[in-house]
Amino acid sequence: MSLQEQIITLAGKGFEMLGILSLPPVETPTQHTAILIVVGGAQYRVGSHRQFVRLARQWATAGHPVLRFDLPGMGDSPGEPVPFEETAPCIAAALEALQRHGGHAGGAVLWGLCDGASASLLYVQATQDPRVTGLALLNPWVRSEAGLARAQVKHYYRQRLLQADFWRKLLRGGIGWQALQGLATKLQHLRSPSSPPPAGFQELMAQGWQAFGGPILLLLSERDLTAQEFIEHAHTSPGWRLCLQKASLSRHTICHADHTCAQPQAHQAVALHTQDWLYATLRGH
Repeated sequence: MSLQEQIITLAGKGFEMLGILSLPPVETPTQHTAILIVVGGAQYRVGSHRQFVRLARQWATAGHPVLRFDLPGMGDSPGEPVPFEETAPCIAAALEALQRHGGHAGGAVLWGLCDGASASLLYVQATQDPRVTGLALLNPWVRSEAGLARAQVKHYYRQRLLQADFWRKLLRGGIGWQALQGLATKLQHLRSPSSPPPAGFQELMAQGWQAFGGPILLLLSERDLTAQEFIEHAHTSPGWRLCLQKASLSRHTICHADHTCAQPQAHQAVALHTQDWLYATLRGH
């Protein structure tokens, strides 16, 4: 029993993208929910350490049609690169192709890592697309200068100050002084009051999260600064205060995992958490 994979073209206004559609084996009944992997950053459809290939094939084997694709200017898609804040037309074209070629007319889950997760939230905020029945978000990107400083002070510098090796290097005139200078700079960012910035992509993400009526899966890597920064931002930003309290949210921490969950056990945890969530919350859609 083997899954089916095919190359498809995803066309939008003024752009074309290449996609790889993974379909369940003929002998496996197709589940109702399809999965669209939203690629972010300087990535293409394969992903770090073939992450997206492996996830797509595992989920397709479990019965879910899965589409992964190259954004314009990345991988095998022509054109100029598109910032993640402006990928809504690309996601819409991918959803249309997934419905057309995926063998069913049911809803689809947007699954994204880093700014792929951010792009997914921005998409639902901008479109309220009824075809999106769920969001699966791994280490969402909410980077800001103040947010990064806050996360580094709490999760990096605090640990360094407790390490004997740090103080030995400091007494020898080594890199400990550089670390202290870095800490001072980060603290300055936190202390310096400024007028509230205009609504940025982080606030639009929160609006999309709050307005979305379907279930949301949040996966956070234990050893990832991006994940730590997301939690700090969600706990301190007014627009995010209620997001982590939504009844429709399922949240898991991937133990000992880095940003892309490169370790085999971390990768498997991401795959299985997603499958279990799909079965528990979206069965029948």
